[in-house]
Parts: sequence; structure tokens; C-alpha cells
Amino acid sequence: MICYLALGSNLKSPERQIRTAIQAIASLPKTQVLKTASLYESIAWGRKIQPCFFNTVIKVKTRLRALDLLKQCQQIEKTHGRIRRIRWGSRTLDIDILIFGKHFSCHPRLQIPHPRLLERDFMFLPLLEISPKIRLPDGSKVSDSIAKNPTQTCFTISK
Repeated sequence: MICYLALGSNLKSPERQIRTAIQAIASLPKTQVLKTASLYESIAWGRKIQPCFFNTVIKVKTRLRALDLLKQCQQIEKTHGRIRRIRWGSRTLDIDILIFGKHFSCHPRLQIPHPRLLERDFMFLPLLEISPKIRLPDGSKVSDSIAKNPTQTCFTISK
């Protein structure tokens, strides 16, 4: 299954947090990282008074089920010091499943595609960088979200 994961961090050396998380994802069973987008910097979403975030998106091939992948990603977040206290607060690491093949999920723990993917340029811009023609499971083009969200809040900082 081809899937796309968004990674973000704004605490404790964010760039290092993201790089080591990508390595951890690559070492998961039945999982291979195929592509990594550039690193982007974005203003905090939700709670504005916090450090800027570093973000990227990776393309992954996995034979894990979506909920199993979520569990593994949450374990990686935990080993990177993630504490879930404040919604949209600062964090050492955040890993979100954006798209999981052609699957839809409305599970209480996992919604696929990510419900705010098309609202957040720090998700859709790196996604489009590595897969410019990507479509959501319903067939709609992710690239159409640029026209719907013309205000850019994130910028590429490194390849």
C-alpha cells in the first residue's frame, strides 16, 4: 500500500526530530520510505503563540494496516518525547497519516484522508512536491487545494 505521512516538530531541534523519525519509519516492519519532500517552515496552526514548525511529507510503501501504522507512528512520537496534552500545542514530533492508498476511514482514532489536509499548506505543499498529480481516494486533485487556499503560511527551507 502506498501512503503519505506528514511529519512536524517545533521543539527540541525540530529538524533532527523529523530526520530521526523518518529513519524510525524506514525501519518499521514491512515498510519502506520511497520519497521525502523538502523541509518546510510554517507558523503554528491553531495556537499561534509558539515556535514555528518544521514540516515535511514522506511517501511510504507498507504492508501494515492503517491502524497498525498509526500505532507504530504514535510509538515513534512517544520515543521522541511527544506528550499529548494541548490540542494544536507545541510538540517534539507529530506524525499524521494523510492518505492511505485509496482507503477511506472514519474510525474514531483515524480519519483517512486526513480531514484537514486541504486546509493546511504545510501538508499539501510538501505532498504535491513529491507527488504533483496525487488524487484523494474520491478522485479529486490535491493540486486544486492551492486555488482554494491562496494564503501561503509555509516556506521551503531545505531540500
